[in-house]
Amino acid sequence: MPVISEFYGISVRLYYKEHNPPHIHVSYGEYASEIRIDNLEVLEGNLPKRALKIAKEWIAIHQKELIEMWDTKKFKTIEPLI
Repeated sequence: MPVISEFYGISVRLYYKEHNPPHIHVSYGEYASEIRIDNLEVLEGNLPKRALKIAKEWIAIHQKELIEMWDTKKFKTIEPLI
């Protein structure tokens, strides 16, 4: 599962073989969540509020790239939130 971005202690990963709906895995220290790419819904997990807000902001900015990676399975590193 490649790390596609890291910022503010948050790691964003995407699995090669994964179930729908399209989502990413976000971790922050001991916390982790699965977040849908299209509507930013938390599918599973328990990220702290601040980390979740930052992760959702990053996803919203990069939705098109993330969906493309999900569909093609051609993963790349995406710039962090700064």
